[in-house]
Amino acid sequence: MNKNTRVFHVNGKAHEEQIREAARILKEGGLVAFPTETVYGLGADALNEKAVMQIFEAKGRPADNPLIVHVDSRENCMKLVRNIPEKALLLMDEFWPGPLTIIMKRKEIVPDVTTGGLDTVAVRIPENSVAIALIKYSGKPIAAPSANLSGKPSPTTAGHVLRDLSGRIDAIIDGGDVTIGLESTVIDMTSEVPAILRPGKVSKEEIEGCIGEVKIGYDDKVHPESETVRSPGMKYTHYSPESNVVLVEGEHDPVVSRTKELIADFNLRNAKIGLLLTEESRSSFPGILSYSLGNKNEPEQAAKNLFFGLRYLDEQKVDIIIVDGSFRKDGIGMAVFNRVRKAADMIIKV
Repeated sequence: MNKNTRVFHVNGKAHEEQIREAARILKEGGLVAFPTETVYGLGADALNEKAVMQIFEAKGRPADNPLIVHVDSRENCMKLVRNIPEKALLLMDEFWPGPLTIIMKRKEIVPDVTTGGLDTVAVRIPENSVAIALIKYSGKPIAAPSANLSGKPSPTTAGHVLRDLSGRIDAIIDGGDVTIGLESTVIDMTSEVPAILRPGKVSKEEIEGCIGEVKIGYDDKVHPESETVRSPGMKYTHYSPESNVVLVEGEHDPVVSRTKELIADFNLRNAKIGLLLTEESRSSFPGILSYSLGNKNEPEQAAKNLFFGLRYLDEQKVDIIIVDGSFRKDGIGMAVFNRVRKAADMIIKV
Protein backbone atom coordinates (compact mmCIF):
# COMPACT_ATOMS: atom_id res chain seq x y z
CA MET A 1 0.00 0.00 0.00
CA ASN A 2 1.29 3.45 -0.84
CA LYS A 3 -1.26 6.11 0.08
CA ASN A 4 -0.63 9.79 0.72
CA THR A 5 -1.86 9.94 4.33
CA ARG A 6 -3.33 13.36 5.12
CA VAL A 7 -3.48 14.69 8.70
CA PHE A 8 -6.35 16.97 9.76
CA HIS A 9 -5.67 18.84 13.02
CA VAL A 10 -8.90 19.60 14.84
CA ASN A 11 -10.01 20.71 18.28
CA GLY A 12 -13.42 19.65 19.50
CA LYS A 13 -16.15 21.16 17.32
CA ALA A 14 -13.73 23.54 15.62
CA HIS A 15 -12.30 22.97 12.15
CA GLU A 16 -15.59 21.71 10.72
CA GLU A 17 -14.19 21.93 7.19
CA GLN A 18 -11.47 19.37 7.93
CA ILE A 19 -13.94 16.93 9.47
CA ARG A 20 -16.23 17.31 6.46
CA GLU A 21 -13.32 16.55 4.16
CA ALA A 22 -12.50 13.43 6.18
CA ALA A 23 -16.18 12.45 5.97
CA ARG A 24 -16.04 12.83 2.19
CA ILE A 25 -13.09 10.41 2.09
CA LEU A 26 -15.14 7.89 4.08
CA LYS A 27 -18.18 8.28 1.84
CA GLU A 28 -15.98 7.58 -1.18
CA GLY A 29 -14.71 4.31 0.31
CA GLY A 30 -11.50 5.53 1.96
CA LEU A 31 -9.93 4.89 5.36
CA VAL A 32 -9.85 7.56 8.06
CA ALA A 33 -8.37 7.23 11.55
CA PHE A 34 -10.21 9.29 14.17
CA PRO A 35 -10.24 9.86 17.93
CA THR A 36 -12.78 8.39 20.30
CA GLU A 37 -12.84 8.59 24.09
CA THR A 38 -11.30 5.09 24.28
CA VAL A 39 -8.54 4.81 21.63
CA TYR A 40 -8.08 6.02 18.04
CA GLY A 41 -10.17 4.01 15.57
CA LEU A 42 -9.51 3.16 11.92
CA GLY A 43 -12.78 3.88 10.16
CA ALA A 44 -14.48 2.79 6.95
CA ASP A 45 -18.09 2.75 5.77
CA ALA A 46 -19.42 -0.30 7.62
CA LEU A 47 -21.83 -1.15 4.80
CA ASN A 48 -19.22 -0.94 2.02
CA GLU A 49 -17.62 -4.37 1.76
CA LYS A 50 -14.69 -3.17 -0.35
CA ALA A 51 -13.95 -0.29 2.04
CA VAL A 52 -14.05 -2.56 5.10
CA MET A 53 -11.66 -5.02 3.45
CA GLN A 54 -9.14 -2.18 3.28
CA ILE A 55 -9.14 -2.01 7.10
CA PHE A 56 -7.88 -5.58 7.32
CA GLU A 57 -5.28 -4.93 4.65
CA ALA A 58 -4.00 -1.72 6.26
CA LYS A 59 -3.76 -3.26 9.74
CA GLY A 60 -2.63 -6.71 8.69
CA ARG A 61 -5.66 -7.92 10.65
CA PRO A 62 -7.17 -11.39 10.13
CA ALA A 63 -10.52 -11.09 8.33
CA ASP A 64 -12.39 -13.33 10.80
CA ASN A 65 -11.93 -10.79 13.60
CA PRO A 66 -15.24 -8.88 13.97
CA LEU A 67 -15.31 -5.08 13.92
CA ILE A 68 -17.22 -2.59 16.07
CA VAL A 69 -19.63 -0.33 14.22
CA HIS A 70 -19.87 3.26 15.46
CA VAL A 71 -23.13 5.18 15.03
CA ASP A 72 -24.33 8.62 16.14
CA SER A 73 -27.81 7.73 17.41
CA ARG A 74 -30.00 4.91 18.64
CA GLU A 75 -32.13 5.36 15.54
CA ASN A 76 -29.17 4.61 13.29
CA CYS A 77 -28.29 1.62 15.46
CA MET A 78 -31.80 0.26 14.85
CA LYS A 79 -31.10 0.23 11.11
CA LEU A 80 -28.37 -2.37 11.69
CA VAL A 81 -29.87 -4.71 14.28
CA ARG A 82 -32.99 -6.80 14.88
CA ASN A 83 -34.64 -8.50 17.86
CA ILE A 84 -33.33 -5.91 20.30
CA PRO A 85 -33.62 -7.21 23.88
CA GLU A 86 -35.26 -4.93 26.42
CA LYS A 87 -32.11 -5.09 28.53
CA ALA A 88 -30.06 -3.80 25.60
CA LEU A 89 -32.32 -0.74 25.48
CA LEU A 90 -31.71 -0.18 29.19
CA LEU A 91 -27.95 -0.31 28.60
CA MET A 92 -28.25 2.22 25.78
CA ASP A 93 -30.19 4.55 28.08
CA GLU A 94 -27.56 4.26 30.81
CA PHE A 95 -24.24 4.11 28.96
CA TRP A 96 -24.64 5.62 25.47
CA PRO A 97 -22.86 7.63 24.29
CA GLY A 98 -19.90 6.02 25.98
CA PRO A 99 -17.41 3.14 26.13
CA LEU A 100 -19.89 0.25 25.97
CA THR A 101 -20.25 -1.91 22.84
CA ILE A 102 -23.41 -4.01 22.58
CA ILE A 103 -23.58 -7.17 20.46
CA MET A 104 -26.99 -7.88 18.94
CA LYS A 105 -28.44 -9.83 16.01
CA ARG A 106 -27.66 -8.08 12.75
CA LYS A 107 -29.82 -7.22 9.79
CA GLU A 108 -28.83 -8.38 6.31
CA ILE A 109 -27.75 -4.85 5.40
CA VAL A 110 -24.55 -5.41 7.41
CA PRO A 111 -22.03 -7.34 5.27
CA ASP A 112 -20.26 -10.46 6.50
CA VAL A 113 -16.85 -8.78 6.28
CA THR A 114 -17.86 -6.30 9.00
CA THR A 115 -19.02 -9.01 11.41
CA GLY A 116 -16.35 -11.65 10.79
CA GLY A 117 -19.06 -13.83 9.24
CA LEU A 118 -21.14 -13.88 12.43
CA ASP A 119 -24.91 -13.41 12.64
CA THR A 120 -24.35 -10.57 15.12
CA VAL A 121 -23.00 -7.04 14.97
CA ALA A 122 -21.20 -5.03 17.65
CA VAL A 123 -22.41 -1.42 17.94
CA ARG A 124 -21.68 1.63 20.08
CA ILE A 125 -22.09 5.42 20.15
CA PRO A 126 -18.74 7.06 20.97
CA GLU A 127 -18.54 9.90 23.49
CA ASN A 128 -16.29 12.15 21.41
CA SER A 129 -17.47 15.22 19.50
CA VAL A 130 -15.03 14.69 16.60
CA ALA A 131 -16.13 11.07 16.17
CA ILE A 132 -19.81 12.03 16.28
CA ALA A 133 -19.29 14.83 13.74
CA LEU A 134 -17.45 12.45 11.41
CA ILE A 135 -20.33 9.94 11.56
CA LYS A 136 -22.95 12.65 11.00
CA TYR A 137 -21.15 14.32 8.09
CA SER A 138 -20.42 11.00 6.39
CA GLY A 139 -23.98 9.77 6.84
CA LYS A 140 -22.52 6.29 7.34
CA PRO A 141 -22.16 3.82 10.19
CA ILE A 142 -18.39 3.54 10.67
CA ALA A 143 -16.68 0.19 11.22
CA ALA A 144 -13.56 0.91 13.26
CA PRO A 145 -11.11 -1.29 15.10
CA SER A 146 -8.16 0.38 16.83
CA ALA A 147 -5.96 2.32 14.39
CA ASN A 148 -2.75 0.35 14.83
CA LEU A 149 -0.91 -2.45 13.11
CA SER A 150 -2.55 -5.70 14.16
CA GLY A 151 -1.19 -7.04 17.44
CA LYS A 152 0.52 -3.81 18.50
CA PRO A 153 -0.47 -1.56 21.43
CA SER A 154 -3.59 0.42 20.67
CA PRO A 155 -3.03 4.09 19.73
CA THR A 156 -3.93 6.83 22.17
CA THR A 157 -2.54 9.73 20.09
CA ALA A 158 -2.58 10.64 16.39
CA GLY A 159 1.21 10.29 16.45
CA HIS A 160 0.86 6.60 17.32
CA VAL A 161 -1.45 6.14 14.33
CA LEU A 162 0.91 7.95 12.01
CA ARG A 163 3.86 5.79 13.06
CA ASP A 164 1.91 2.57 12.44
CA LEU A 165 -0.22 3.40 9.41
CA SER A 166 1.36 6.25 7.47
CA GLY A 167 1.14 5.36 3.78
CA ARG A 168 -1.48 2.69 4.50
CA ILE A 169 -4.56 4.87 5.06
CA ASP A 170 -6.05 7.99 3.50
CA ALA A 171 -6.31 10.34 6.47
CA ILE A 172 -5.92 10.84 10.21
CA ILE A 173 -7.99 13.27 12.26
CA ASP A 174 -5.74 14.53 15.06
CA GLY A 175 -8.10 15.33 17.90
CA GLY A 176 -5.50 15.19 20.67
CA ASP A 177 -4.98 12.53 23.32
CA VAL A 178 -7.86 10.19 24.18
CA THR A 179 -9.42 10.43 27.63
CA ILE A 180 -9.75 6.75 28.66
CA GLY A 181 -6.91 4.91 26.91
CA LEU A 182 -8.45 1.40 26.73
CA GLU A 183 -10.97 -0.05 24.29
CA SER A 184 -14.67 -0.23 25.18
CA THR A 185 -16.37 -2.87 27.26
CA VAL A 186 -18.10 -5.41 24.99
CA ILE A 187 -21.27 -7.19 26.10
CA ASP A 188 -23.10 -9.93 24.15
CA MET A 189 -26.85 -9.48 24.53
CA THR A 190 -27.74 -12.50 22.38
CA SER A 191 -27.06 -15.16 25.02
CA GLU A 192 -29.57 -16.24 27.69
CA VAL A 193 -27.46 -14.51 30.33
CA PRO A 194 -25.71 -11.44 28.89
CA ALA A 195 -21.95 -12.01 28.69
CA ILE A 196 -19.12 -9.50 28.95
CA LEU A 197 -16.68 -10.51 26.19
CA ARG A 198 -14.13 -7.74 26.77
CA PRO A 199 -13.64 -5.66 29.92
CA GLY A 200 -13.38 -1.90 29.73
CA LYS A 201 -14.25 1.24 31.65
CA VAL A 202 -17.87 0.18 32.13
CA SER A 203 -17.56 -2.51 34.80
CA LYS A 204 -19.49 -5.70 35.44
CA GLU A 205 -20.86 -4.16 38.63
CA GLU A 206 -22.16 -1.09 36.78
CA ILE A 207 -23.82 -3.25 34.14
CA GLU A 208 -25.44 -5.51 36.74
CA GLY A 209 -26.72 -2.41 38.51
CA CYS A 210 -28.57 -1.60 35.29
CA ILE A 211 -29.84 -4.96 33.99
CA GLY A 212 -29.17 -7.59 36.67
CA GLU A 213 -27.05 -10.72 36.29
CA VAL A 214 -24.32 -10.89 33.65
CA LYS A 215 -21.54 -13.41 33.22
CA ILE A 216 -17.89 -13.11 32.31
CA GLY A 217 -17.36 -14.53 28.82
CA TYR A 218 -13.68 -13.72 28.41
CA ASP A 219 -10.33 -14.76 29.80
CA ASP A 220 -6.86 -13.25 29.55
CA LYS A 221 -5.55 -15.76 27.03
CA VAL A 222 -5.08 -15.43 23.27
CA HIS A 223 -7.45 -17.91 21.65
CA PRO A 224 -6.24 -20.25 18.89
CA GLU A 225 -6.68 -19.31 15.26
CA SER A 226 -9.11 -22.19 14.67
CA GLU A 227 -11.55 -20.89 17.28
CA THR A 228 -14.51 -18.65 16.40
CA VAL A 229 -14.90 -15.67 18.73
CA ARG A 230 -17.70 -13.10 19.00
CA SER A 231 -15.73 -10.04 20.03
CA PRO A 232 -12.59 -8.11 19.08
CA GLY A 233 -9.65 -8.62 21.41
CA MET A 234 -10.23 -12.31 22.11
CA LYS A 235 -8.23 -13.85 19.29
CA TYR A 236 -4.68 -13.52 17.95
CA THR A 237 -1.85 -11.61 19.59
CA HIS A 238 -2.89 -8.24 21.00
CA TYR A 239 -1.35 -5.12 22.48
CA SER A 240 2.26 -6.32 22.14
CA PRO A 241 5.27 -4.06 21.53
CA GLU A 242 8.42 -5.32 19.79
CA SER A 243 10.15 -5.62 23.18
CA ASN A 244 9.49 -8.64 25.38
CA VAL A 245 7.04 -7.87 28.20
CA VAL A 246 7.23 -9.28 31.72
CA LEU A 247 4.31 -8.60 34.07
CA VAL A 248 4.95 -8.87 37.81
CA GLU A 249 1.63 -9.11 39.68
CA GLY A 250 1.11 -8.75 43.41
CA GLU A 251 1.31 -6.30 46.30
CA HIS A 252 3.69 -3.35 46.13
CA ASP A 253 6.64 -4.58 48.23
CA PRO A 254 6.89 -8.09 46.74
CA VAL A 255 6.56 -6.65 43.21
CA VAL A 256 9.42 -4.21 43.85
CA SER A 257 11.62 -6.98 45.26
CA ARG A 258 10.95 -9.37 42.38
CA THR A 259 11.50 -6.61 39.84
CA LYS A 260 14.92 -5.88 41.34
CA GLU A 261 15.81 -9.58 40.98
CA LEU A 262 14.70 -9.58 37.36
CA ILE A 263 16.75 -6.47 36.61
CA ALA A 264 19.86 -8.08 38.07
CA ASP A 265 19.28 -11.19 35.99
CA PHE A 266 18.64 -9.26 32.75
CA ASN A 267 21.70 -7.07 33.39
CA LEU A 268 23.85 -10.21 33.41
CA ARG A 269 22.51 -10.92 29.92
CA ASN A 270 23.29 -7.34 28.79
CA ALA A 271 19.62 -6.70 28.08
CA LYS A 272 18.38 -3.11 27.84
CA ILE A 273 15.53 -2.73 30.34
CA GLY A 274 12.54 -0.40 30.51
CA LEU A 275 10.10 -0.24 33.40
CA LEU A 276 6.37 0.58 33.52
CA LEU A 277 5.97 1.53 37.17
CA THR A 278 3.36 2.88 39.54
CA GLU A 279 4.33 6.20 41.11
CA GLU A 280 4.87 4.44 44.44
CA SER A 281 7.53 2.18 42.89
CA ARG A 282 9.54 4.68 40.83
CA SER A 283 11.78 5.86 43.69
CA SER A 284 13.00 2.26 44.11
CA PHE A 285 14.57 2.25 40.63
CA PRO A 286 16.69 5.41 40.22
CA GLY A 287 18.68 5.67 37.01
CA ILE A 288 16.65 3.05 35.14
CA LEU A 289 14.55 4.04 32.11
CA SER A 290 10.92 4.08 33.20
CA TYR A 291 7.44 5.40 32.43
CA SER A 292 4.74 6.03 35.02
CA LEU A 293 1.47 4.12 35.14
CA GLY A 294 0.21 6.56 37.77
CA ASN A 295 -0.96 6.03 41.33
CA LYS A 296 -1.43 2.36 42.21
CA ASN A 297 -4.79 3.15 43.84
CA GLU A 298 -6.14 4.94 40.76
CA PRO A 299 -6.39 2.36 37.94
CA GLU A 300 -7.92 5.00 35.64
CA GLN A 301 -4.39 6.43 35.41
CA ALA A 302 -2.95 3.03 34.49
CA ALA A 303 -5.64 2.68 31.80
CA LYS A 304 -4.65 5.96 30.20
CA ASN A 305 -0.90 5.35 30.48
CA LEU A 306 -0.52 1.64 29.64
CA PHE A 307 -0.49 1.71 25.83
CA PHE A 308 1.35 5.05 25.71
CA GLY A 309 3.99 3.67 28.06
CA LEU A 310 4.45 0.44 26.12
CA ARG A 311 4.94 2.42 22.93
CA TYR A 312 7.28 4.93 24.58
CA LEU A 313 9.58 2.25 25.96
CA ASP A 314 9.47 0.32 22.71
CA GLU A 315 10.65 3.43 20.88
CA GLN A 316 13.66 3.52 23.23
CA LYS A 317 14.67 0.15 21.73
CA VAL A 318 14.63 -1.72 25.04
CA ASP A 319 14.86 -5.51 25.01
CA ILE A 320 12.67 -6.08 28.06
CA ILE A 321 9.73 -4.13 29.48
CA ILE A 322 8.91 -5.03 33.09
CA VAL A 323 5.39 -3.97 34.12
CA ASP A 324 4.58 -3.21 37.76
CA GLY A 325 1.34 -5.06 38.44
CA SER A 326 0.69 -3.70 41.94
CA PHE A 327 -2.15 -1.35 40.95
CA ARG A 328 -5.75 -2.05 41.94
CA LYS A 329 -7.69 -4.63 39.94
CA ASP A 330 -11.20 -3.33 40.58
CA GLY A 331 -13.23 -1.30 38.08
CA ILE A 332 -11.21 -0.41 35.00
CA GLY A 333 -8.17 -1.99 36.68
CA MET A 334 -9.56 -5.37 35.64
CA ALA A 335 -9.52 -4.21 32.02
CA VAL A 336 -5.94 -2.94 32.35
CA PHE A 337 -4.81 -6.34 33.62
CA ASN A 338 -6.66 -8.04 30.77
CA ARG A 339 -4.70 -5.97 28.23
CA VAL A 340 -1.29 -6.28 29.84
CA ARG A 341 -1.68 -10.03 30.38
CA LYS A 342 -2.40 -10.43 26.67
CA ALA A 343 0.67 -8.31 25.88
CA ALA A 344 2.96 -10.18 28.27
CA ASP A 345 5.46 -12.81 27.21
CA MET A 346 5.82 -13.84 30.86
CA ILE A 347 3.56 -13.34 33.91
CA ILE A 348 5.05 -13.63 37.39
CA LYS A 349 2.74 -13.63 40.42
CA VAL A 350 4.33 -12.79 43.77
